[in-house]
Amino acid sequence: MISVSNLFISNAYADVGPGAGASFTDFLPLFALVAVFYFLILRPQQKRAKEVKLMLEAMQKGDEVATAGGLVGRVVKVGESYISVEVAEGITLNVQKSAILTILPKGTIKAI
Repeated sequence: MISVSNLFISNAYADVGPGAGASFTDFLPLFALVAVFYFLILRPQQKRAKEVKLMLEAMQKGDEVATAGGLVGRVVKVGESYISVEVAEGITLNVQKSAILTILPKGTIKAI
């Protein structure tokens, strides 16, 4: 006698023959995902970090900078990990180099 469940649900049998293991093509989507992740996320981030490092190394006295906190000023002194930034006449702040977002073009402070 045939039960109702046998009509709608078929039995699943394991394939134990030769070649039943995972092949290279089974992992191809995973490799593609890793490649996309590298080229869209990791590589641009590494490139940006390299540009920031070069910018901070090239910073010198007299450059106009903007900090992460929104301060804009002129570099008075450059140290190993800190710089002195003059934000107003006679007011100098010590700021970590890592807090510098960008070096501004000359004359930006006067234009503000």
